[in-house]
Amino acid sequence: MKDYINEVIKLTDLTQNKPINEIVYEGLRTAIIKGIIPVGERIKETEYSERMNISRTPIREALKRIEDEGLVEYIPNVGVIVKKVSKEDVEEIFKIRIALETLATKNAMEIMTEKEFEQMYQLLVKTEEANSRNEVDRVIDLFTDFNDMIYRFSRMPRLEHIVNRLRDYLKRFRDISLTSQARRKKALEEHWIIYNIMKEKNYDVLPLIISNHLDYAKSYIIQEIEKIEKEQ
Repeated sequence: MKDYINEVIKLTDLTQNKPINEIVYEGLRTAIIKGIIPVGERIKETEYSERMNISRTPIREALKRIEDEGLVEYIPNVGVIVKKVSKEDVEEIFKIRIALETLATKNAMEIMTEKEFEQMYQLLVKTEEANSRNEVDRVIDLFTDFNDMIYRFSRMPRLEHIVNRLRDYLKRFRDISLTSQARRKKALEEHWIIYNIMKEKNYDVLPLIISNHLDYAKSYIIQEIEKIEKEQ
């Protein structure tokens, strides 16, 4: 079995000025989202406690929070394991995202200033340039910046928090799907379309564009899940 606990320890910096249970929660959660701890792997409280030189209590509390988010599950006589993401999970998450992201985008375009629209435009130009140089990681980061920008400009922080949790849940699949050049090209074209619709305040077209954009992303993630299932 691969020893991934060292990677988890790197993500769990106990020198931070935060409560230890919060640090452990963030480290474990990030490790699961990034796929460092593989699907189906059992997380043993005792082993983590010994390797991290902390008590079992913050680990147990962190796992309970992560279980509430659906990232791990407790199986009697087995323990806590990293939960498999099903196609049904993906379908549900994207239905929610379509509704919430349409709301955020509509709200943003109603109140955005010219300066904010210019910031969005410049971000898309940077993304074009990075994509032309085939800087995959940079493009993925800029795609995230574009989405975050819409939520920031919507002035709806609670909504932003909810959607970020949903996006995190599928992050490892999203990043894999965006390594495809064709997918990145199409996603970038869709971001330009969304920008222009927001600039024109075209309320009638926006819901369809958001829906199509996220449906296309969903199909890639489902393909990736199916590929992983065949390999297992």
